[in-house]
Amino acid sequence: MSMMKGFSNAFRIPELRKKILVTFGLVFVCRLVAQIPTPGVDWTELAKIVADFKSGDSTLFSWFETFSGGALGQCSIGFLSIWPYISAQIVIQLLSSIIPSLEKLKKEGENGRQQLAQITRYLTIALCLVQSWGIATVLSNPHMLDPHLAGRILVPHPGLGFHVMTMIGMTTASLFVMWLADQITTFGIGNGASLIIMINITSRLPEALQRAYERYFVAKTAPVSGLAVLILFFLLVVMGTVMLTQGVRKVTIHSTRRSVGGGSTYGMQQTFMPLRVNYTGVMPIIFAQPLLQIAAAAVKYFAAPSGRLHDIAMMLSETTWLHISLYSVLIVFFTFFWVATQFNAIDISENLKRDGSYVPGVRPGRATAEYLDDVMTKITLIGALGLLAIALIPMLIMSWTRPPLPWAIASFFGGTSLLIIVGVALDTLRIMESHLLVRKYEGFLSHGTLRGRGGV
Repeated sequence: MSMMKGFSNAFRIPELRKKILVTFGLVFVCRLVAQIPTPGVDWTELAKIVADFKSGDSTLFSWFETFSGGALGQCSIGFLSIWPYISAQIVIQLLSSIIPSLEKLKKEGENGRQQLAQITRYLTIALCLVQSWGIATVLSNPHMLDPHLAGRILVPHPGLGFHVMTMIGMTTASLFVMWLADQITTFGIGNGASLIIMINITSRLPEALQRAYERYFVAKTAPVSGLAVLILFFLLVVMGTVMLTQGVRKVTIHSTRRSVGGGSTYGMQQTFMPLRVNYTGVMPIIFAQPLLQIAAAAVKYFAAPSGRLHDIAMMLSETTWLHISLYSVLIVFFTFFWVATQFNAIDISENLKRDGSYVPGVRPGRATAEYLDDVMTKITLIGALGLLAIALIPMLIMSWTRPPLPWAIASFFGGTSLLIIVGVALDTLRIMESHLLVRKYEGFLSHGTLRGRGGV
């Protein structure tokens, strides 16, 4: 009841109501972009190929279909969506840790951030052009995607003209979506890029529900009792995901406090530094999953149909012990790699020392940096294991259910999809709740307040 009352109160605040309506409108425009077809593609042949992939329940195809919001199956000019912009942000963020000039820009305040944003946009354009050229090449030569598609013609009139037209269309659409994301961030609710990704994922939910209905009530290929178990399991996984997303390790910080009145007085103030258990968010899965799937597809393409390499590629692309093992190693590796490049304990310790703050029982400076690094390493291990468990759940469900649960359904039981949905939903609700509390309304919870991914 408190949650529903909170949503009702949100529309009573003019400023918040306007932000919500603006967000809905811009997201609607973004979804329209994902429905515009790419010119020059034979839709009849495309529909047949998409049906073949869906009937075979290709994990790679389903993964791209989910994160493009269905744009892949329709070969839309909005297929790239917000992902080139996200990729550019990740690249710049990683490079800022190793290139001094970029790191300097990060520390120059608003002016430096604007320059980094401009560099990110230029890199986004470059990524759009490269990726759209690759897509045009694959559309002109479908056998590059799968050897079984040899002889199928998706583009009746291939050539340089089709490549240029596809590059212009997809690059323009992606930049337009990037602009929409910026407008949502400025005039709407929450982070625009994150919201667009979440909406793309949830747009596949109706299809998942339809396939679940057909599985348990129409074709009856699985007992209804199995559906009840899945629903209960889904609720437990969501609870675990929320705990992982919001979990923090609070490091006590003592700060000297000075107040100037008739004279100078000094006091002590105790605060906390929240170190997130899941500091990396979904980055390790975003790196690991496509890397493994694309590597498997590349090996399968170049290997002989009956050779050993082809068998290895099949094991990598399916839910086998080899796939799960490599996937697990990659997730743990990228978790520690991301923390190592983004969490700078030395800078944090220097900032604490400069502000007259310290960790009780730890000497300021290098000792504090070593202490923070040790704490972060321990909680990163916990976060990596929790992230690994959530990432493996969809694969394990597909392996354990008979007949195997389609990826379109299993993907909502964990992995990147669930982490993004839970994280973005919590952040958006927290922002809405802050507006409610400022205007003396109740929040979404009866006791306490919602906490975002970076909250205390």
